[in-house]
Amino acid sequence: MANRLDQPATLDDLLLYRLARLTASAGSMVIRLCEGRFGITRREWRVMALLAQHPGLMSSQLAERAQLDRARTSRAVTSLVAKQLIARQAGQADRRQARLAVTPEGQLLYDELFPLICGIHHELLGALDAGQVDALDQSLQRLQSRAESMAALADLPKADRRRGGRARRALG
Repeated sequence: MANRLDQPATLDDLLLYRLARLTASAGSMVIRLCEGRFGITRREWRVMALLAQHPGLMSSQLAERAQLDRARTSRAVTSLVAKQLIARQAGQADRRQARLAVTPEGQLLYDELFPLICGIHHELLGALDAGQVDALDQSLQRLQSRAESMAALADLPKADRRRGGRARRALG
């Protein structure tokens, strides 16, 4: 008998939809922590955490690691610089090539917030035993690799959300 992932019949049977629902449910706790207690957005948290782990990245490298477009990355960086949580260090040869790093205040925030987010992580994984956690980790690695391969080979038009709204209205 095929399971619902093998033979999806409804939206609730689709892997990406189920993962999005999981992210929305568990992610809401991260959002409340970030915004309510620390005054940063989840996107700003992602940028800060990456810079805490990989200091000295340039904005383009940061965008790639964070899987954000350059405009969203730039907005997050600008906001975090204004909050004095990260700093830009202009390059010697080309001042446009700024390296980014967390400030001491940013490091303190990271050091306080990361364990709280790890707590959410551990609580969520508490629904699984050790073998299931290992199997999930391996499965996620395989799915990530497959998704990257599929994206590299896909012959799809680039998304344009601004144009898409008007195009949908024109069709309707």
